[in-house]
Amino acid sequence: MQGVQAKIHVDPNAQPRFHKARQVPFAVREKVEAELERLQTLGVIQPIQFADWATPIVPVMKHDGRVRVCGDFKVTINSAAKLDKYPIPRIEELFASLAGGKAFTKLDLSHAYLQVPLDEESRRYVVINTHKGLFEYKRLPFGVASAPSIFQRVMENLLQGISGVCVYIDDILITGATDQEHLSNLAEVLERLETAGMRLKREKCAFLLPSVSYLGHVISADGLHTAESKVKAVVEARDPQDVSELRSFLGMVNYYAKFLPDLATTLAPLYLLLRQTTQWNWGQKQRRSFRDVKKLLKSSRVLAHFDDRLPLILACDASPYGLGAILSHRMPDGSERPIGFSSRTLTKAELNYSHLDKEALAIVFGVRKYHQYLYGRHFEIKTDHKPLTHIFSESRATPKMASGRIQRWALTLGAYDYSIQYKEGKHNANVDALSRLPLPTKLKEAPKPTEVVHLMEHLDASPLSSTQIKNWTDTDPILSKVKKWVQEGGRTDDLEGRQEFLPFVRRRYELSVEGGCVLWGNRVVVPVKGRKRALEMLHEAHPGIARMKSFARGYVWWPGMDGQIETCVKECVTCQSSRKLPPVAPLHPWTWPEKPWSRVHIDYAGPLEGKWFLLIVDAHSKWMEIHITNSTTSAATIELLRKSLAALGLPDVIVSDNATTFMSEEFAEFLRRNGIRHLRAPPYHPASNGLVERAVQTFKEGIKRLKAGSLCTRLSRFLFKYRITPHSTTGQTPAELLWGRKLRSQMDLLHPDLDKKVHQTQNRQKQAHDVHAKPQVFAVGDTVFARNYRQGQLWLPGQVVGIQGAVLYDILLNDGRTVRRHVEQLRYRTCSGVRAASSVEEVPEDTMSSADIREPSTETNSARSSDIGPEHSSEPPESGLITPDAAPEIAEATQPADETSEAPVRRSSRVRHPPCRYGQ
Repeated sequence: MQGVQAKIHVDPNAQPRFHKARQVPFAVREKVEAELERLQTLGVIQPIQFADWATPIVPVMKHDGRVRVCGDFKVTINSAAKLDKYPIPRIEELFASLAGGKAFTKLDLSHAYLQVPLDEESRRYVVINTHKGLFEYKRLPFGVASAPSIFQRVMENLLQGISGVCVYIDDILITGATDQEHLSNLAEVLERLETAGMRLKREKCAFLLPSVSYLGHVISADGLHTAESKVKAVVEARDPQDVSELRSFLGMVNYYAKFLPDLATTLAPLYLLLRQTTQWNWGQKQRRSFRDVKKLLKSSRVLAHFDDRLPLILACDASPYGLGAILSHRMPDGSERPIGFSSRTLTKAELNYSHLDKEALAIVFGVRKYHQYLYGRHFEIKTDHKPLTHIFSESRATPKMASGRIQRWALTLGAYDYSIQYKEGKHNANVDALSRLPLPTKLKEAPKPTEVVHLMEHLDASPLSSTQIKNWTDTDPILSKVKKWVQEGGRTDDLEGRQEFLPFVRRRYELSVEGGCVLWGNRVVVPVKGRKRALEMLHEAHPGIARMKSFARGYVWWPGMDGQIETCVKECVTCQSSRKLPPVAPLHPWTWPEKPWSRVHIDYAGPLEGKWFLLIVDAHSKWMEIHITNSTTSAATIELLRKSLAALGLPDVIVSDNATTFMSEEFAEFLRRNGIRHLRAPPYHPASNGLVERAVQTFKEGIKRLKAGSLCTRLSRFLFKYRITPHSTTGQTPAELLWGRKLRSQMDLLHPDLDKKVHQTQNRQKQAHDVHAKPQVFAVGDTVFARNYRQGQLWLPGQVVGIQGAVLYDILLNDGRTVRRHVEQLRYRTCSGVRAASSVEEVPEDTMSSADIREPSTETNSARSSDIGPEHSSEPPESGLITPDAAPEIAEATQPADETSEAPVRRSSRVRHPPCRYGQ
């Protein structure tokens, strides 16, 4: 429909409701997929990825063999949406618009609701969940409780202003004072429908009729008449054949006794037949009494005219051979006055229905019979079959294992606004009589098996046929009783105490009988004699336990079926020999050692760039040691281990895999001599040594990312960065857990107070180290003696011209050279017994000239970069970090180029010996 969009109003406090997709039987799965594709092509639905609201689908077979996909919206949107309050027109209003008409035309819309688009916001509430994914409706779907009011508003707005036209939901009635006026009105209606893009259902349209039946009344040129169909069920009721049928009829009469005067006198001949001493004899007096009572029941004293301001009650009942339904109003005084009576006999196929299905059929029969009264209005359903209050509950989902016809009927009721209540049979006498005295009329066409998603026709073509199932069911001591109990609807008290009947009693609301076979939902209950053959059919091609169960659940069931399927597969040699590996066991982590270097994990990585790498990981701190080697023999491994053990100590446990390197006697002897316990992971299960396996992965990824430098340089950088980075497991750096302190890195230079703290720390350390030393402090301009390292005098006079740190000074010698000296290489120099002046200006002119005063030398060697950091660093040396022990080397390194002729530094003459290898 062009330019019109329907909107569903939902309570903002309602919680989203997402229902899982129901399993679709294999027999109809392809048809369901084809229908979903067709609806998608027509623009009715579209696929989506995510949804907060989702409704399960129920597939219903059509007469043409196709499947109708329906959503069970009563468990989602219907219970949360605000019901649209647009009023459905009253009958008086509709008839008033048709006054003066000579002929009448009825138009019926095809798929009425699906012709109304939904707005974007409302689409997210009408999502269906299928085995092919989620689909949302783009048009107003059938089954939404607000749909009748929404559609009524749309149609009234579309056809307003046209005389001689009344609209009730999707039914349009047209008339006119003359044929010309009638045709003019019809043309105007058709034109507006065409402009709006709406379509009609041709076979349900009737044109220029002299009279039509509408809303339980007959409309003609003579006026409005009560439809005989409303009381036909009472007027044409057959005579009772026995005492039981007579009691039912008298129960209905007494139900409305307050509206019937002198009832006791009229019924006296009928009551005589109820006496135990009286023999049944349906004579002339009884016939006359029965006829008089029927006239009273159809009189205006009992029947009420429909009034949409009064509550509606639909009472339904079924007998073994008939259906009955009565539509009533609840009057202000609490009494019930009937609007119409309906009944019919069951067809041959319906006679085989279970008692539950017959009672459900009575409800559907009544709802369809009085559709025009009930659709779009709230009403109560009264039934004397309590299980139906659960199955057809207006607030619960339809049981997934209910029979196909029950699911189809539940979807039909889902489009109505109703509440269902249980009413004991003795208080439901009015409708009980109609079901036991039904009209002899039957349906023109009995429901075909394809209307219900059953699978009996698929069993006929298999080695195990439905005929065999039926015969075995009749002879089975358990299933035969269950079948009889389901068909007759008897009590289960005598079965509940017996263990063999317990599985059937638990499913009593979901059992049905079809073709002489007992069904649980859509699945045939296989008797004991046929279960072995059924298992053989299911086990063909050895599909495995899961696939066998999935396939079986679309066709058959019997108590303990899943267990028998499992046993069948476990006893099959072919299935067991081709099984997959057992499922992965739950993660069982190593216990975390309480102290560092207690348990270490080792493994080799490589080859990488032609080298092998021995990885050693501490389980406590995650500290990693990596050694580069060309050989992975046991001897080479022991030598590499000694380096780490000499620095970090002997661990309690070493964990490795089963490589020959770690399995050799030489390696075992090394660990035994050092008191180390050796644990080996199971063969072909590297996860048991997962700590070092993960370390190998981390090492390979990290070393490949580093491009510059040699392999050793890259390894050092990787290790340093790894050791100072918090580990994801412990939350601390490996260095902190192993050494109890952080390792200083280049990032520490970013802290502004670091230098000050280092200076203070070093000064305290120096004072503590050399308590008796008297510190010498020089100022710029002080005269000093500087140590000479060339030939000549040992001390040379000079003057301080620059301070490079706490203990480093630039000295301007009298010969014009500038040298850098440590405080220990300087002495105070005084002139005429007095310390020299503290400034350069006060130095006597005969000591030095202005040409001798030069800027302090800036020719200093840069501090060596750590092998860990970048290869070339431009950072100057930190003067606060220079210790007295390092002063001579620094002084040597910072001498000007013209001092290269100084005496060479003395070398130690100590004899060096090769180191003693640990453990030898």
